[in-house]
Amino acid sequence: MGTSAIVMMVIAMVTVWGGLIASLLHLRKHPDEEAAE
Repeated sequence: MGTSAIVMMVIAMVTVWGGLIASLLHLRKHPDEEAAE
């Protein structure tokens, strides 16, 4: 794997995992009211 491929892989992983963590934190602070029923 070349250096550019590794850099792009790291950027993609940070984007995916960062978005997942951000969405989990947002749901923890603002739970979905309809799902509780």
